[in-house]
Amino acid sequence: MRKLKFGTDGWRGIIADDFTFENLRIVSQAVADYVNGQGAGHKGIVVGYDNRFLSDRFADTVADVMIQNGIKVYLADSPLPTPVTAFAVKVHEAAGAVMLTASHNPPEYNGFKFIPDYAGPALPHITGAIEENITRLQNKMLPARWADQEQAMELADVLRPGDDAARAAHRKEPAVAERIIIDPRPEYFEHLEQLVDMEAIGRANLQVMVDAMHGSGMGYLNVLLEKAGTMVKQCRCYRDPLFGGGMPEPTGKTLTGVCDWIKEREGRLGLALDGDADRFGIIDDGGVYVTPNQFLPLLYHHLITVKGLVGPVTRTVATTHMLDRIARRHGQEVYETAVGFKYIGQNLLEKGCVLGGEESGGLSIKGHIPEKDGILAGLLAVEIVAMHRKNLLALARDVAEEYGGPLYSERLDVRTTPLKKQPVLDKLGEFNPAVLGGTPVAGRVTVDGVKLLLESGEWVLVRASGTEPVFRIYVETHRPERVKELSREVAVQIGLDD
Repeated sequence: MRKLKFGTDGWRGIIADDFTFENLRIVSQAVADYVNGQGAGHKGIVVGYDNRFLSDRFADTVADVMIQNGIKVYLADSPLPTPVTAFAVKVHEAAGAVMLTASHNPPEYNGFKFIPDYAGPALPHITGAIEENITRLQNKMLPARWADQEQAMELADVLRPGDDAARAAHRKEPAVAERIIIDPRPEYFEHLEQLVDMEAIGRANLQVMVDAMHGSGMGYLNVLLEKAGTMVKQCRCYRDPLFGGGMPEPTGKTLTGVCDWIKEREGRLGLALDGDADRFGIIDDGGVYVTPNQFLPLLYHHLITVKGLVGPVTRTVATTHMLDRIARRHGQEVYETAVGFKYIGQNLLEKGCVLGGEESGGLSIKGHIPEKDGILAGLLAVEIVAMHRKNLLALARDVAEEYGGPLYSERLDVRTTPLKKQPVLDKLGEFNPAVLGGTPVAGRVTVDGVKLLLESGEWVLVRASGTEPVFRIYVETHRPERVKELSREVAVQIGLDD
């Protein structure tokens, strides 16, 4: 039997291959055992799901397992973004949440996230405990409490959500827990309106396009912006489990429709969300993509100088050091983490950080849940444009000049073969040159991969993918031409040049 493993953001698999109802029941039982083992089962579990194929049926299965384990379930009445599911944990003071989503992955995938009671991604000690339970269940070392597959499918066909008494009668068992259908949107909307200056947004009379990329983020940004008085055009805001044949990942390459609309209609801003709306994508005036490494420093500067949120910042090892410059100027700490928003969330909770962000498009701020939220990110982008009356890239250039000049960041993915991956890993472990690109190396960081800090303030990071024979080379420099120069030299030195 294939081992079920939690990655950086939960368990994911190909539907009908390893992401099956049978495996889902095992993982759900493992979570139920963990929650009950913590003595928190009486608090209940929130269950949310996205727009992917069978996500609603998978959610029903998770709810069924939880109920048979005596755990009350707060089941979403419709597809939800991951941050809204996480927020519902706080609303209902639950023991945690299960979110059925594969986020920005291709349509053939689905996934399972466990969100603990602090409403952020599960830390390794929690996912480790769940994985231990999974192993025990697969080895028949723990008892399971769920209907067999034939009975469960029969129940799913004939019983509506909420028919838990009928389910229990069908199994000749007492109803030990209840299923409560919830809609967390009103409380979530009210919370965001307290974090963002909606009046300033309304006064600006902006034209904005919202692209939900067929994901569960539809019906959020448009509702809030239209309520404030913004003119909103919607794109891909309807369910398509195939995501139009692509991946629901908001990048410059996938948002050409938004770019064209802004160019043709002279819109001010485009806001995009990934499949479960925890990542953001921003298109600026003129139809130009704004990278997270450009937006995060601008947002940090805005939080400090406009919103009065002065405090430390936390970022992943792969994220721009422009954040470090801003923090130093204002006498604040920078907390660097391994890649994975769970570490960012931990610093938001424990270190008092006012902003946490990652170069892959995730962020959250002080006062919000410690989970990345693309909806909040989009609203903050509109707030910045509305309050400064200037486009984002122009503002980002102004911020860069104020804090020492521009930085240029880029990521290069280099694919190798499974046979060659280990030799490259061996070389990477020893990779510690005294000079790189003609500049002395001032430091070496190994919190995640190998990161070399140059005396010039430039840096290079190399990380291996945990699932594929792929290496990611991140570079940040003072001049655009140095990006290719440094990445090429690194590739040669660790054996990725052939």
